[in-house]
Amino acid sequence: MKKLNYYLLSSVLLISLSTLALNLTFNNLHESSNLANDEVVPVNAQKSTIKWKANKVNGSHEGLINIKTANLNFDNDVLTGGEVTIDMSSINCTDLSGPYKNKLEDHLNSADFFNVSDYPTSTLMIKECSKVDKNKYTVFADLTIKNITEPIEFEAELSNNVATAILDVDRTKFDIKYGSGSFFENLGDKMIDDNFNLRVNINY
Repeated sequence: MKKLNYYLLSSVLLISLSTLALNLTFNNLHESSNLANDEVVPVNAQKSTIKWKANKVNGSHEGLINIKTANLNFDNDVLTGGEVTIDMSSINCTDLSGPYKNKLEDHLNSADFFNVSDYPTSTLMIKECSKVDKNKYTVFADLTIKNITEPIEFEAELSNNVATAILDVDRTKFDIKYGSGSFFENLGDKMIDDNFNLRVNINY
């Protein structure tokens, strides 16, 4: 009888240990799977572009600005977040040349506009993404320019490791009021639209 009880006790103990080991293995696999699904993907800044365009009464100007660093976050191939840092010192006007180009770029870098010497970078922090269909998302983000952060919402499309989006930005929210008809009167043909637009093409 004592020998039988010993074998029963040993069997129960062995089953308990085996069950514990299986549970630990399953939990570890489950945790590893979650970590694998949450992926931070670096952006290829050299192959990515941001095109800007600003309108005024008698025309418009457009150009490029460089991405300094960026990454996108995915969960099972679904976009969940990300961050883009923009090099403000790289403002480039592409519709002008010579002294007119230099004059506009210097003005955009000055305190009248982006005050690049004090604020060398701007950032876009993606906070939430709502999937609209297979490749399209509504993106909710925080945009920081001149150390002022404002929420922004836009549509983005992802295809073949390229994310594209168009952002409409109200510059006056970031204390950029030069030539704004919302703050100054009698500007005539010197008035500049409050909104400018960014066409973002991110390669990841």
